Amino acid sequence: MFDSQTEAEIVKLAGDAGIEPAVLLAIAEVESGGKAYALIGEKREPLIRFEGHYFDRRLTGIKQQQARAAGLAASRAGAVRNPGAQAERWAMLRRAASIDHGAAHESVSWGLGQVMGAHWRWLGFASVDALVEECRGSVGGQVRLMLRYCEKAGLFPAVRAQNWAAFARGYNGPSYAANSYDTKLAAAFMRHQTRRRQIVAQAAAPASAVQKQAAAATPAPSKPQPVLPALFHWLRRRSDLSSA
Repeated sequence: MFDSQTEAEIVKLAGDAGIEPAVLLAIAEVESGGKAYALIGEKREPLIRFEGHYFDRRLTGIKQQQARAAGLAASRAGAVRNPGAQAERWAMLRRAASIDHGAAHESVSWGLGQVMGAHWRWLGFASVDALVEECRGSVGGQVRLMLRYCEKAGLFPAVRAQNWAAFARGYNGPSYAANSYDTKLAAAFMRHQTRRRQIVAQAAAPASAVQKQAAAATPAPSKPQPVLPALFHWLRRRSDLSSA
């Protein structure tokens, strides 16, 4: 589960994009495992995954030979294994960047949405470094990057309709069902939707209680004293005095 600050940022940006918060929370959670950052040394960094086959395609000649010899590049997808620890993945990225900075950063999937750096031009960034800077800057930057990809890929209709199969196909590829990507999204959405409703209900409950307490503490209006009997008594008294 995301920490409260990350969840609040996702909820805010979902509202700005006209998306139900539970939908965006579900997508971000399934993509990231519910974590927005890893502690690398003393600095928080977004989660990354290095793709050695991407790196291999972007290199030629001596650079490709160096990368393959270092175990950082291979022609087949999955041949270069990612370490389990994020600190080791960031170390892998640094080694790859020492061979070719641009190619290395293009070969990483970045942040909550695991968006490939190679998409920087298609997504409208000036450079791969600009994409990386957006992602590393804040949780909001990670979410904006994910939303930009969804918009560019034409996935907003599926997102808003909660069509998990259509979204999974567009975001995760045609083999999405092999990893139950769509059903994981649906389950995460239901969980977040239920939780969001509970939060809204709990936020409304104290206000209702305060209103009831205020109503109970407000004194009842005083009963007006009858005017006519007093007036009748005064007139009668004047009549008695006049006749005396």
